[in-house]
Amino acid sequence: MTVALVGIAGPSGSGKTSLARALVEHLGPAAATLVPLDAYYHDLAALEQPLRVQRNFDSPEALDEELLIRQLAELARGRIVEMPVYRFDTHSRAPHGTIVSPAKIVIVEGLFALYWARVRDRLQLKVFVDIDEEIGLARRIERDVNERGRTVASVRRQYELTVRPMFERHVRPTRDHADLVLDGARPLEELVSEMTARWPVRGVRG
Repeated sequence: MTVALVGIAGPSGSGKTSLARALVEHLGPAAATLVPLDAYYHDLAALEQPLRVQRNFDSPEALDEELLIRQLAELARGRIVEMPVYRFDTHSRAPHGTIVSPAKIVIVEGLFALYWARVRDRLQLKVFVDIDEEIGLARRIERDVNERGRTVASVRRQYELTVRPMFERHVRPTRDHADLVLDGARPLEELVSEMTARWPVRGVRG
């Protein structure tokens, strides 16, 4: 089986996760599978809880780059991997991971999907989803409050202290590596259609 890797990057709240999930749903699990970078945060279980929350989670160093690259290489070879399950409430990994099977399209999604050269070099299609900052912040607040047990005040504080400056330093420059730049404010179905028209693999229905 020919496996193609597609990277989807962009700022927090741009809609890149929703787009990636919509693509997998649209194409079906036999044709596409998802590798979210959020699964690859370093396990901080060895640290006391107060020290865990002080980490900068918006820096690329917060992620396990080596494990990500190894598992992408395995998927590209058509092999099954056990992807970590990261617990955002405790900043630690679950005892057991998630089994991920290769598919014709492997979608790598996250802030830093286009950051590391060793990841970019494996991607057949590089996509950057952009968004107005106010829209992105509103989406991030809704997600973190509803899904990660955060308070609005803590989300805003983190955004000002690390999210915005780290985006400017590490994420925004990766836009220059993209083959395709999408507006995350557009309807999701339009973004899905535009991306499937650019698939690097023949025989995958769009």
